[in-house]
Amino acid sequence: MGFFNLLSNDIGIDLGTANTLVYVRNQGIVLNEPSVVAIEKSTGKVLAIGSAGKEMTGRTPGSIAAIRPLKNGVIADFAIAEKLIADFIRRVVKTKLLMKPRVVISVPSGITEVEKRAVRDSAENAGAREVYLLQEPMAAAIGVGLPVEQPSGSMIIDIGGGTSEIAVIALNGIVNDTSIRVAGDELSDAIIMYLKKNYNLLIGELTAEEIKIQIGSAFPLDKELSLDIRGRDLVAGVPKTLKLSSVQVREALSETIDIIVEAVRQALERTPPKLASDILERGIILTGGGALLRGFDRRLRQETNLPVNVAEEPLLCVARGTGKVLEDFPNYVQVLEKSHRD
Repeated sequence: MGFFNLLSNDIGIDLGTANTLVYVRNQGIVLNEPSVVAIEKSTGKVLAIGSAGKEMTGRTPGSIAAIRPLKNGVIADFAIAEKLIADFIRRVVKTKLLMKPRVVISVPSGITEVEKRAVRDSAENAGAREVYLLQEPMAAAIGVGLPVEQPSGSMIIDIGGGTSEIAVIALNGIVNDTSIRVAGDELSDAIIMYLKKNYNLLIGELTAEEIKIQIGSAFPLDKELSLDIRGRDLVAGVPKTLKLSSVQVREALSETIDIIVEAVRQALERTPPKLASDILERGIILTGGGALLRGFDRRLRQETNLPVNVAEEPLLCVARGTGKVLEDFPNYVQVLEKSHRD
């Protein structure tokens, strides 16, 4: 085992709809890039991957497409996803190793067998020796440092770009989980739709994301914010500037946030009483990009009457979890799913 470890470079991948993070054993998180691939439409040739690809989103000439190969946390475009994973693995495994890397990849808990196979095949074709799948809420819980092996329950809510994962974890297993395909992307889409419907203003994905980050909130703010945004007037067809307040953005986001809150409520209803009392004591932990939305913890606190805490550096929790598993592999074997070729 020790000898092989010297020859191979084990990698943990948080394969996200919006961003992909890569953890290398003994080095930590070495890559954090958008999950975007820009290709030339006519030839299918890859022009840019990651940040460079994202910068082309919404700005590409007709001949170039900026593609996000993951939709709702799962692979939607197999060939492009493979190129993305291969590129990221190549970037972090710089030296030509004698052994291909062992790879732990986090996946949404609601993923189907077919979707699991797509993830595994992509990683194997991209150069992985062995592929292990780790459910995202479990990865987030391990990354936060929750005692997942203990009988007492912990509740974790991981809101990513494509999925929101709500899970109660005890004894190295997920006691109950709710995985909904409503998360950060839907919040951005809601802003786009709101401006289109109410102000006849068309904005792009990147602008919507910027609005969400700068002035988005899930709960009234002590001091409301505002932002000047630019888009295209759908009536006159010319560029237009609009001053947008955090109150308007909260209105735009409210329906999407309600869906996530309702899923949390249902998850709590399904939790066994013994574990529910553990959660009352420990509270709920928020991870993922959605945890950064202002006031989301306060909104959940109001709805559930439970303590809600935002994890430190919520965007990194899942990747850190895959890393902790790699660093202490024998102890975490039971939380992993080994993927075999059929």
